[in-house]
Amino acid sequence: MSEFWLTVLALLVAASTLLLIAGGRKRAALATDRDTLNKTFYHQRLQELEQDEAQGVVAERAEMIRELQQTLLLDIPQEAPTHERALSRWVLLPGVVILVVVSLGVYFKTGGFAQVLAWQQVNNELPTLRAQLMDPQAKPLTMEQLARLGLGIRTSLQQDPRNVSDWLMLGRIGMVLNNAATATQAFRRAMQLAPTDPEVKLSYADALTRSQDPQDNRQATAMLNEMVKSDGDNIRLLSLLAFNAFSQQRYAQATAVWQKMLQLLPADDKRVAAIRRSIEQAKTESGGQTSRLALTVTLAAGAEKQLPEGGVLYISVSDGVAKVPVAVKRVPLSHFPLSLTLDDSNAMMPERLLSAQHQVQVRVRISRDGSANPQAGDWFGASAVTPFDGHQQLAVEINQQQP
Repeated sequence: MSEFWLTVLALLVAASTLLLIAGGRKRAALATDRDTLNKTFYHQRLQELEQDEAQGVVAERAEMIRELQQTLLLDIPQEAPTHERALSRWVLLPGVVILVVVSLGVYFKTGGFAQVLAWQQVNNELPTLRAQLMDPQAKPLTMEQLARLGLGIRTSLQQDPRNVSDWLMLGRIGMVLNNAATATQAFRRAMQLAPTDPEVKLSYADALTRSQDPQDNRQATAMLNEMVKSDGDNIRLLSLLAFNAFSQQRYAQATAVWQKMLQLLPADDKRVAAIRRSIEQAKTESGGQTSRLALTVTLAAGAEKQLPEGGVLYISVSDGVAKVPVAVKRVPLSHFPLSLTLDDSNAMMPERLLSAQHQVQVRVRISRDGSANPQAGDWFGASAVTPFDGHQQLAVEINQQQP
């Protein structure tokens, strides 16, 4: 930053010096001295008369010389010529001030000075933000702070482009900020620097799996299949492999990988429930899910007039006895009537699947602010407790308000 301001200062000094030198110099005369020109013309004309007389062209040379002398006398100025003086450099001082002020003003207005200051501040904050991110006991960084950290790391990488750790950190920040381009480019650069590092390879495969480009997805599949040959019990690797297969609609492979993960994880591991729901979701997508609850939701006239902007619809299914729902689904508020389907992929707990229930009761609630907890004034509707054989179809009308 100091080099930039030194350059600006040097340019302003140079421009001011040129202005003072050019303005203080004597102005060049617009014409040569009049007497000198007349004398030169007079002697030149005398030489021409001598040549003409020698050639016999002119016979009255004396008379012509007198006329020439008379013309010279008439052309002599009555007053002595005035001499122009050099302009004082002090007169040019306001011009120098204006030059400096206008130049700096234009830069501050159009040169991105505010952005430069913000970038400099980010560079100053980089050590603090980096330490906060790495400290598990510290407060998590906000999205804005992560964006600032990413900018700082980019700047740091300009000075140290071979820092694999910083490329990995930049890629992970890109993933969190949902910036696929930044994440992919950062992980690719890390792969070029450390092609055999398992962490780098797995991070790059993760970014390629989440890419919208099918070619990236296929490249991730090849990388993951190669990695699992040598590290087949790596839970993170298996999880990414299953997600990769599911996103490409290879549901059988995804289910098989998730089943293997269930064998590797302890029964009380928190990830078991999520894996079971993923398996049920894969069955649903592949048509293997046979137990479904078809639901049609309608809206009473009174509730229709009070629909909140940005509301959320919560659908919960219980067995009509326990208060804890068997299945839950959250969807954005849209048009009515609304038709949707619930199955085991919406189960709250893997040991209480929807397909295992013999009776169900459905409750539908409109949340005005997206809260999962009912609030006074929320509109809701509920069905009666109905026998369930795995192929039920129910209708629920939203026609009550939460007291």
